[in-house]
Amino acid sequence: MLKHYIIIFLISMLPLVELRGALPYSVVFGLDLVPSYIICIIGNMIPVPFIFFFARRILEWGADKKYIGKFFRLCLEKGHRGGEKLQAKAGRGLFVALLIFVGIPLPGTGAWTGTLAASILDMDFKTSVIAVMLGVLLAGIIMALASAGLLGGISALLS
Repeated sequence: MLKHYIIIFLISMLPLVELRGALPYSVVFGLDLVPSYIICIIGNMIPVPFIFFFARRILEWGADKKYIGKFFRLCLEKGHRGGEKLQAKAGRGLFVALLIFVGIPLPGTGAWTGTLAASILDMDFKTSVIAVMLGVLLAGIIMALASAGLLGGISALLS
């Protein structure tokens, strides 16, 4: 049992998969939803400060390197595109836009991309971490409901 909690914690820290993949995993293995939700949120948020302060610098450093340059440029471009989309749609409401961007559980819209976009947009650390945290909480609620089958049940009732 503890092994599965450790696994969802580690999955939550992975880019692209994050909490969106860890919560369904917890349901498949019969873990309690509330502790799984809390563990996944903690796991998803641990990389955020490191991404904010170091990812942009590391990606810019590695963008011109022979073997890693292509991947690093891809990550930078994804962060730039995400940041530009956020800024274009949000204007002054960048906090809410970042929260929604991270909170809607679609591929490529999680805490990693949101934090990188916030870093590229030069948002202040506190504001971006709060927006990302609220977005992760929202994504967690959506994924918990979906994983528990509640969203399918509601859509079946409404059809």
